[in-house]
Amino acid sequence: MIKAEIYFSESGNIVGFNISGHSGFSQAGTDIVCAAVSSAAYMTANTLTEVLGADVEIDVNDKLGIMRAFVSEKDIQRCSDILSGFKMHLILLEEMYSENIKVNYVEV
Repeated sequence: MIKAEIYFSESGNIVGFNISGHSGFSQAGTDIVCAAVSSAAYMTANTLTEVLGADVEIDVNDKLGIMRAFVSEKDIQRCSDILSGFKMHLILLEEMYSENIKVNYVEV
């Protein structure tokens, strides 16, 4: 199962995320749930860093299926819409594939 954590600040702003695991929906290379989550996570990370130029700490371990991203405090407002869209995408995937992905919310 993919475990997705959406990190929120005390004020309610999304400040980052952590994605880990494999969905188990299908074999590696043909798993549409893993592909959807990975694609969305990479697009989010690339949009934040390369398009917006935000200061984001990103850690990736493809072998273990882990991606973690934290937005610097100074860039949280600029990144809000992108992170909200990512959260919505994960929620929809969770609704469609509840046996394969779980989204949790963590206050940091």
